[in-house]
Order: sequence, then structure tokens, then C-alpha cells
Amino acid sequence: MSKHQRNAALHHPFIRDYGMLFVLLILGLLFSAITIKLQHPTGEDAGRQVANLIVARHGTKARVLIVTRNTKEDLTFAEAAEKQFKRSGAAVLGNINGSPADVRKAIEATLSQGEQIDAIAANDVTSKWTVYDQYPTVGSAKCITPSPYYWPDFLKVSNLLGVANQTAIYAIIAIGMTMVIVTGGIDLSVGSFVALSAVCSAIVIRDWGGGSSAGFGIVILGSLIGIGVCVIAGIFNGLMITTFRMPPFIVTLGMMMMASGMAFRLSEGRSIPELPATFFWLGRGQTLRVPHPVFLMIILYVIAHFVMSRMVFGRYVYAIGGNEEVARLSGVPVKRVLLAVYTICGALAGLGGIVLASQLSAGDPKFGLMYELEVIAAVVVGGTSLMGGHGKIFGTLIGAFIIAVIKNGMNLTNVDPFNQKIVLGAVLILAVLLDTLKRRGAGK
Repeated sequence: MSKHQRNAALHHPFIRDYGMLFVLLILGLLFSAITIKLQHPTGEDAGRQVANLIVARHGTKARVLIVTRNTKEDLTFAEAAEKQFKRSGAAVLGNINGSPADVRKAIEATLSQGEQIDAIAANDVTSKWTVYDQYPTVGSAKCITPSPYYWPDFLKVSNLLGVANQTAIYAIIAIGMTMVIVTGGIDLSVGSFVALSAVCSAIVIRDWGGGSSAGFGIVILGSLIGIGVCVIAGIFNGLMITTFRMPPFIVTLGMMMMASGMAFRLSEGRSIPELPATFFWLGRGQTLRVPHPVFLMIILYVIAHFVMSRMVFGRYVYAIGGNEEVARLSGVPVKRVLLAVYTICGALAGLGGIVLASQLSAGDPKFGLMYELEVIAAVVVGGTSLMGGHGKIFGTLIGAFIIAVIKNGMNLTNVDPFNQKIVLGAVLILAVLLDTLKRRGAGK
């Protein structure tokens, strides 16, 4: 391949806009390879599997004890196993969900009634308890566990959903930040908006709706007020930047401190946990095992992609970032577009605050700390130029997931938290360096 052909390939629109997708895939393969471990099944499928194993070995007349801990996954395991035993005709002598002391009591009660224990349905943890060997007619040899298998910790469904759920708030805020940075601006106040929105909504729900007894209507009202406060703050940012031509860095830095101070003042520096269960639906609810913040993130990204790639507003945003003066002379309403961009950024940061408060069951003035840097990093790593004029919405989503995958992979491989900060800082610098080199190459 000639030098001209290589340059043409590197500057292909898909490679230019979504090249970081390949980085994300490489990271996924890397962390998958280094986190392969022996997995011990849990949950509903594991319960059915161990029940089938016992019936296959001991027949449908088997007399069985089910032994698990009192955790959500173990309880699901025990319930599924018991149902499967009943279907097959096996006798469940007891379903113990607790500690070794609880198992001891159950075994003694069963043996005192003259019952014989043919098998014990257990998982990897409960099968290792030594309590069974205290009874000659029982013994740990009667423990049957689900068949283990090798699989990456990174590719566990629970881990992948956890990564997506943790990324959702940053990614939602990053939509607005992408628009701001494409215009050549910056917004440092989004982290404080997260705290302000969470606190304002929690105060409204607590003081106007009775806190934990508040109805659905007051939850909606409180959430809208929390977002609305951030919309007003975003409008203020936009007005100061467009009307008085103040640098976005200074305006949003000042707003960052003001919004944080307001959050602490309104909450008196305390967390506000008096919230109803209906408020937690958005942040902690699931549909088809997928967390609701992930659905919200997907919907917002589809809308934002359409706005930025198919609507006049999106073309205006790119035009301003490319050359604001030329855009103005071409008839682009620069001030109105910039005002709208900062307002949208404030609104999405406010929405992120509502989601975070819903996830953590409280409004807290300490929420959102350093979020602005995480969000900016996601936007830049996703390919948006800090110089403005270039960037893609889905590129930002890829950037957010790159950072989340790196953090998750380092946690799974027990990388020290201080070293994690070093790595993430290096990733951000490398992303900016690549953008700079691409711009220099395009200028030649």
C-alpha cells in the first residue's frame, strides 16, 4: 500500500469519526483474556442444574437438603432448585438460607426424625463449610454443586451491565458537553449541576410531598424543578458568554463554584435521604434485566445523533465551531445557538443529578465531584476536538465506554487506585495528542 493510500485510509470518514471503536474492542479483548477464571454458577440456572444432577445420581426418590447463604443470588438458586426437585418428585427435607449454625440445626432436626439425607444441594461457598463432616451419615461428600467452567470475569453479564449502568450518567451529561466543545467552548459547571439538581429535587420531595411517603406526582414535580434549576443556570452561562463575550472557561468555572455553594447551602451540608420508593424507579429499576439508566442513555443518544446529523441546529453547531465569524456572516444565529447549547448542557447535567440521586437513594451536595473532568475526558477520547468544529455524538458514547472499560478492567485486575488515576490521565493526554496530530496531518 502506497503512502497516499495509507493516508486516504486513515482519513476515511468512519475511521476518522469512530476509529476509537476499534480501541474499545481491543480493550474488551485484552481484559477478557486476562480475567479468565474458573467460574462457579449461581442464580436460577445453577439451581436447576444442581437439582438435575442430584436427580440423575440418586433418582426421583432422593431426599435432599438445600443449603445456601441469605443473599439475593443464593435465594434465587435455592428457589429454582426446590421447584425443580418438586417437578421431578424428589423430597426436599429442608431449604436452609443462612450460616453454618443454621445448617447444623437443620441437619440435627432432620436426623432426629429418622430421615436419611441422600444429597445436599449447595453452591461453591456453602459446599466448603465443615459442618457436614460433623455427622458420619452426612459428610461433605454428599454436597453436589453446579459444574464450574472457565469464563472471563469481564464478560460476565452482571459485570457488563454494571459497566453500562455506571457509564450512563457520565454519558448522558457528555451529550451536552459534546455540543459545547464542538462549538469551541467548555463547561466546567456540570459536576456542580449534578449536586444542585439532586439536592433541589430531594428538598422539594421532602418538604412538599412528605419525604418517603410522597406520591408519584410530587416525585415528577421535584425532578422537573431540579432539572429546571440547572436549565436556568445553563441559560445564565450562555447569556454571559454570548452577551458579554466572556470566556466560557471563566464563566463556567465561576458557575461551578456558585452551584456547588448553593447545593451545600440549600442542604445545609447534609445528605437528604427522605425519598419515596417511586423515586428510585429511574436509577435502580430494571426492565428485562437491563437498568433503566441504560435505556435512558440509549434513547438520548439516538435523539442527539439525529439532532446533530440530520437537523439544521446540528449543522449550525458545527459551523460555529469551525469558524464563528464565517458562520455569523452566513446567517447562522450564533448567539441563539450558543445559548441553546449551554442550556441543553445544563439540562442534561440536571437529569444526570436526578438519575444519580435515584441510584444512591438520596440528594447530596457532594454528588458530581470531578464529574466535569470525567465527562470532558469521555468527549475528547471519543474524538471530539477541543478546538471545536469536529466531533460525533456516538463517538462520545464510545469514549465514555473506553474510560469505563479501562476503570473496570483495572478494578478486576486489582490495579492500585492511585495508579488508575495515572493511567486515566495518560489516556486523556494521548487522546488530545492524537487529535493534534490528526489536525496537523489534515493541514498538510
